[in-house]
Amino acid sequence: MAPSATRVEPPVRPSKDDATKELTPLQAISQGVCLPGIPLFSSYDKHRAWMLSHMAGAFRVFARNNFTEGMSGHISVRDPEHPHLFWTNPLGRFFGLLKPSDMVLVDYDGNVVGGNRSRPANAAGFLIHSAIHKARPDVTAACHCHGRAGKAWSAFSKKLEMLNQDVCYLYGDAQAVYEDFGGIVFSEEEGKKLAAALGPKGKGMILRNHGLLTVGGTVDEAAFLYILMERSCEVQLNVEAAAANGTPKVYVDDDAAAYTFKMASDPESLYWEFQPDLEYEYEMTNGAFKHPDCDTVIWPGY
Repeated sequence: MAPSATRVEPPVRPSKDDATKELTPLQAISQGVCLPGIPLFSSYDKHRAWMLSHMAGAFRVFARNNFTEGMSGHISVRDPEHPHLFWTNPLGRFFGLLKPSDMVLVDYDGNVVGGNRSRPANAAGFLIHSAIHKARPDVTAACHCHGRAGKAWSAFSKKLEMLNQDVCYLYGDAQAVYEDFGGIVFSEEEGKKLAAALGPKGKGMILRNHGLLTVGGTVDEAAFLYILMERSCEVQLNVEAAAANGTPKVYVDDDAAAYTFKMASDPESLYWEFQPDLEYEYEMTNGAFKHPDCDTVIWPGY
């Protein structure tokens, strides 16, 4: 019988004497045995169970980071079997209580076609996420919340500056700004404009007078980038306050920022960046967000 989940090992680390082979970002950060790659699955059901477990875990991590704001905020994850459908959270349920069984499956027309039917999805969230999933087939997951620092920096309608190593994960075209604000997103046209502003290479976007949005090839990537972007907004605000008192800024130069982006902002590295927070949440909740059909959440044994 084929295993339900197969971990893909990155290529064997090249010898230090072999100058012809370049280390992958995950190999470069791993001193010794390399961390395993993003799991692959032998069935859609197993993949879906793993994906929904990570999605519920991401919400719980967000709750622990105080990214909740009433009914606002949503994560969407494209279904692995049906790419025109995506999972999202039910309206009005606290992030820190979410389980895989709570998630709602919707199509591009807004119809609830599976999952939890006891509560609606967020209508504004649907319009944002459906537009992004339509425009970006490479995007598996998208995160949007109303975090405090993200809302504060969004009032400037400006990109985050390359002030430190971590924000370089959003260097260049990976970061975008949506410069319009027409209130709560209740029109399909507004959703399309948001997706267009993100562009074909965007990983994170500042929504003017609104908050932040991030995307990724896994929900782990999108969730980690959201946390990183929210904290980067807080750092930016702190730096702006110091600069207002006459302290000059020193920026990361373009070459260093581009190199950092190359070596840190690839899908496998960003997937792994989220696993420590997910593992902590798993321990703190005794695995409460694990789908019953999920054989492993983080690695064998979890």
